[in-house]
Amino acid sequence: MGRDDRAQGEGQSWVTGRSLVSGAGAPGLDTAAKAWPDNAWYAAAWDHEVGRALFPRTICGTQLVFYRQLDRTPVALADACWHRLVPLSKGRLVGDGVRCGYHGLEYAANGRCTHMPSQETLNPAACVRSYPVVERHRFLWVWMGDPALADPALVPDLHWNHDPDWAGDGHLITVKCDYRLVLDNLMDLTHETFVHGSSIGNDAVAEAPFQVTHTDKTATVTRWMHGIDPPPFWAAQLGKPGKVDRWQIINFEAPCTIAIDVGVAPAGTGAPEGDRSQGVNGYVLNTITPEADGSCHYFWAFCRNYRLGEQRLTHELREGVHRIFGEDEEVLEAQQRAIESHPDRRFYNLNIDAGGMWARRLIDRMIAAERPQRVAAE
Repeated sequence: MGRDDRAQGEGQSWVTGRSLVSGAGAPGLDTAAKAWPDNAWYAAAWDHEVGRALFPRTICGTQLVFYRQLDRTPVALADACWHRLVPLSKGRLVGDGVRCGYHGLEYAANGRCTHMPSQETLNPAACVRSYPVVERHRFLWVWMGDPALADPALVPDLHWNHDPDWAGDGHLITVKCDYRLVLDNLMDLTHETFVHGSSIGNDAVAEAPFQVTHTDKTATVTRWMHGIDPPPFWAAQLGKPGKVDRWQIINFEAPCTIAIDVGVAPAGTGAPEGDRSQGVNGYVLNTITPEADGSCHYFWAFCRNYRLGEQRLTHELREGVHRIFGEDEEVLEAQQRAIESHPDRRFYNLNIDAGGMWARRLIDRMIAAERPQRVAAE
């Protein structure tokens, strides 16, 4: 069995896919406790979604409004006027600030009120909360917690999304399910065999052994399939006949980001040993942002390191992967409805759930670490 340190979170431990002791343990969704940590960067929008217009979006149960200043610097404010709580997104931009569309109060990019109609003296309490925002890897990221902790260096690494050695694109799907169900789905790709059998899945995925490793902030699931028939999607990408060696290396970064290293190479050409030169390699980039209880924003992209100049292929892959993920969306929303219909039911964990179990454990630790601060604030 090897070493199994599932009870320990620090350092490095590993379990193999055929050896994890499993059973009933985790609730389907713990709705009584807070569902997400606040002190984290969450993807709020693709960079092209936010411009010189007021753009509303709900993040972690909070209604925000986004826009860009004249110099293109992004801004995030609470989407509720201090005066009567009318959404600021119903107003308009005035220079680098926002004018409420109801009574005309104006707010600077830092949230401070700069104008009130029919009076010269401004109430010093008049402000709306502003949120730290950074632009990185083609996304706008927002920090919902303590702004003093909002270190841009903590933005999850999705550099493939803008690296010149990779080409790709993606979409946003707003899924009517708890964000942790999407993480479960991505941490265990066994479902490809059964949900995506006509495209990226075949029997080899469900039967191949895997290994799980973790640190105090990450979890990785590594699965190699040796000498198998490629599924239709990868056969088309490789363009060569015969058996392949296929890999799926799932890299989770708490609380919500998963970059999956995927690809195939002709069997026996050295890919498992590190030489992928005869194959094709992609990264499936995923970052999931809670919208509210029972819904989430799922940002994803597929990037490749082959045929980089073919924009038509980029478009075809984006739309093809979008259709594949639509199959996941259907399953996940059905799962959410079932959970809501059975609020006392607990999940049963199998070997294949090892990666997802670690992801949830790391999220729970982040939430627990914030609890004293949250209690003090309340």
